Amino acid sequence: MPQADVAHVAAKPAAHHAAHYAAIDFGTSNSAVALPAGGGTEGAAVRLVELEPGFFTMPTAVFYRADTPPNEREAERHYGRAAVAAYVEGQDGRLMRSMKSILGSTLLEQSTDIGGGRSVKYHDVVTGYLRHLRRQAEAAAGAPIERVVLGRPVFFVDDDGARDATAQAALERAARQVGFAEVHFQYEPIAAALDLESRATREQLVLVADIGGGTSDFSLIRIGPSRRGRLDRREDILANHGVHVAGTDFDRRVELASILPLAGYGALRPPRAGEPPRELPSGIYFDLATWHLINTLYSPARLAELRSMRAWYADPKHYQRLLAVLTLRLGHALAAAAEAAKIAVAEAGHTRIDLELWEPELAAYFDEAAAARALHADFEQIVGAAHEALRQAGVAAEAVDALYFTGGSTGLAPLVQRIAAGFSRAERVRGDRFSSVAQGLGWHARALFGAPAARRATRSAG
Repeated sequence: MPQADVAHVAAKPAAHHAAHYAAIDFGTSNSAVALPAGGGTEGAAVRLVELEPGFFTMPTAVFYRADTPPNEREAERHYGRAAVAAYVEGQDGRLMRSMKSILGSTLLEQSTDIGGGRSVKYHDVVTGYLRHLRRQAEAAAGAPIERVVLGRPVFFVDDDGARDATAQAALERAARQVGFAEVHFQYEPIAAALDLESRATREQLVLVADIGGGTSDFSLIRIGPSRRGRLDRREDILANHGVHVAGTDFDRRVELASILPLAGYGALRPPRAGEPPRELPSGIYFDLATWHLINTLYSPARLAELRSMRAWYADPKHYQRLLAVLTLRLGHALAAAAEAAKIAVAEAGHTRIDLELWEPELAAYFDEAAAARALHADFEQIVGAAHEALRQAGVAAEAVDALYFTGGSTGLAPLVQRIAAGFSRAERVRGDRFSSVAQGLGWHARALFGAPAARRATRSAG
């Protein structure tokens, strides 16, 4: 287990009002912030901050505008959905996502070009995003906030304790730079399980399945009434294992299986004498189905590459449709259609994918059987990761009392059913798919900061 101190207080701030603390789930794909409700007393609940109009979670994304006037000290920035929208619209600048994944790497202190003759350190990208979250929290609280609980994965960096500690230290340094004087950490799977533990009447073994956009993580955790309120929960995490397969991979598979065959994916080139039939090159289709690579296809060089391939298409419609995607910049719209189709099939078993923006009366059909074929390999990897976590702990599946599902991709019922099939006696519990970690961190912050100072010091020492 990582040896980072999750109940760490490096500096005691001066007196604070009880309500002036926050909990931040700084996620790889999305982030959320929780504040105490009811004045910050220990018996109060927690509430989520509306980070964007109508949304309590926000994409962990920053867009640096390249057209910021040179006399401005820093590049203008958009955050969250506005950042993603600026990128999709093709504005000149640089989109930064998944900043959490660079913590613990040497990349953190390196600089990257953001356009307009400017560059920024990756560490400053993290700092800027945390500063934005703190400002949102302070606006919601109506007061300065100097104390925070931050979520952290069980391992920032697999199998490297030194780099793992470096990653937490880097995140703490960023938090202090934006104005938090007191910084604590709690493990994300523990935070997710706090909701279940608050209702537990006996000790239980819980497998937390956190399946988001980029990773599927499984943590085997011991919970129970006697453990409730403990601040240091390292000993309760028996094992953790994950794979870099999740929601964005599902979307890519769905697009390749249901939409891109209409533009030639998987089709054969015109036959040549003495040669067996050959499939069209797939690279352009894989890039088109990979969210962060879509904009690269709109460059003059990639368009010229496609135009040079015209004779390779046996069906002229395939070529014309692919050319239309690139010239009309429809890549992100098709990716969104694939994601919507994935959700629709999970809910209803079948769907008609309307593609009229691409071509009049064009549509694709996708159903449960096609989804099962497209996602089978990914689901198998994820189920394997769940059982690997148990193997590492030396625990049989029959010993697991509950499965706790959180993360956006646990909305896929077939995936949840596939995981649950291996745990016949475990209760299935669904947390909030997008904010259960933030809420759990809020409960932890309430226990830490809402308790009287003397009792808080005793708990921290334990």
